[in-house]
Amino acid sequence: MSESKFKIIAGLGNPGKNYAQTRHNIGFLVIEALASKSRLVIDKSRFDSEYVKTRIKGQDVFFVKPIIYMNKSGIPIHKFASYYKVGMEDIIIVHDDMDLEFGKIKIVKSRGHGGHNGVRSIVEAFGRKDCIRIRVGVGHPGSGKDVTGHVLGSFSPGEVKKLDQCIDTASDACLYILEYGATAAMNLFNIR
Repeated sequence: MSESKFKIIAGLGNPGKNYAQTRHNIGFLVIEALASKSRLVIDKSRFDSEYVKTRIKGQDVFFVKPIIYMNKSGIPIHKFASYYKVGMEDIIIVHDDMDLEFGKIKIVKSRGHGGHNGVRSIVEAFGRKDCIRIRVGVGHPGSGKDVTGHVLGSFSPGEVKKLDQCIDTASDACLYILEYGATAAMNLFNIR
């Protein structure tokens, strides 16, 4: 990680009650879990985002939820980063990923968007892809199935059973990255 004064952990999702408990909003759920672990409430808003600032291991960290549709989420994250002079390598993005089975997480760094519209928006807004990403598996509905309906759909009863553990692991990964860096986190979390 570079020497930005601040770090940003941003979870991707869609605003509004209709999307709250959907696979696509798993990034929001992880940010809420992080805030909860720090005994905080995400109660401030700026740049089309809800956020809270905290200190973790001596670092100033923003937990950010862009409250704009997923495919435009790069714009508020970029505004936030520009305003607080946060380098892209000091940003962790948490998002759903259909290429991973439900509950699996994978940490990647400086990778392309992989067809994810929220990540594509971030890469376009920054003009680079140097952030750290925590891909949270939501499973794939299968070929020929409705992928939009899948990501915007509610969790199945089987997924609900695994959801807390999944969110907990992803939020732990965020904290581990802050303390030990992305490479160490990849070595620990990507093999589980």
